[in-house]
Amino acid sequence: MRFDLAYDGTEFSGWARQPSRRTVCGVLEDTLSMVLREDVSLTVAGRTDAGVHAAGQVAHADLPESVDVAALPKRLARALPSDVRVFSARVVPAAFDARFSALRRHYEYRVTDAAFGAHPLRRLDTLAWPRPLDVPAMNVAAGLLLGEHDFCAFCKRREGATTIRELQRLELVRSADDGVITAFVSADAFCHSMVRSLIGALLAVGEGRKAVEWPASLLSLQGRASGVAVAPAHGLSLVRVDFPADAELAARAEATRRVRTLS
Repeated sequence: MRFDLAYDGTEFSGWARQPSRRTVCGVLEDTLSMVLREDVSLTVAGRTDAGVHAAGQVAHADLPESVDVAALPKRLARALPSDVRVFSARVVPAAFDARFSALRRHYEYRVTDAAFGAHPLRRLDTLAWPRPLDVPAMNVAAGLLLGEHDFCAFCKRREGATTIRELQRLELVRSADDGVITAFVSADAFCHSMVRSLIGALLAVGEGRKAVEWPASLLSLQGRASGVAVAPAHGLSLVRVDFPADAELAARAEATRRVRTLS
């Protein structure tokens, strides 16, 4: 069964279960298990870090056919805390895997360089930056990062995991209404801290501390770049996950599980 959900990451220690910590997965699995009266284990499309939000997260679980799918979101709404909501639950083919079947993930990062800081109603999802930011320069730097690369300079390496990713979109747009800058970031997948590290590098360019060529020059490194600051978590939201047609789910999952190397 597929679940589409959202959460305010402020009070969560990320998605993944951790002992003695409040996590999105822990709250959802415990609530589902209580409502359905059986143990539920979730697989998620993208594990978010502590403080990161989601507007379009996707997860799946193997549940018995007897579950009343249509009634589940309402039952969960009565049991879940107010900072996480399941919008829909639906039966999907057995080949569906929220993690491995995904084609791409889409994130947005909000930052404001307004002198007064973040709007009070958006302070929990918008980074207040203390210095003016040059968005055109940031976009030039962003364009040089697009494509398939080894992004190990921007990732916290995990044992046995590749850091090769295809960055498909990295674009910053300043709103004409309130001046808030939104970074739109899309890739087939992301490694740990990759999005926030990319944003951190672009912020250094935007305030004039680094040249536009600097972030792309880090792609030649064989390890994490010590000079890249990881942007604060609260400005980041997972907004959408794309999946192929049902007939292509199994093939996509098989391709995703292969360890990638640069051509």
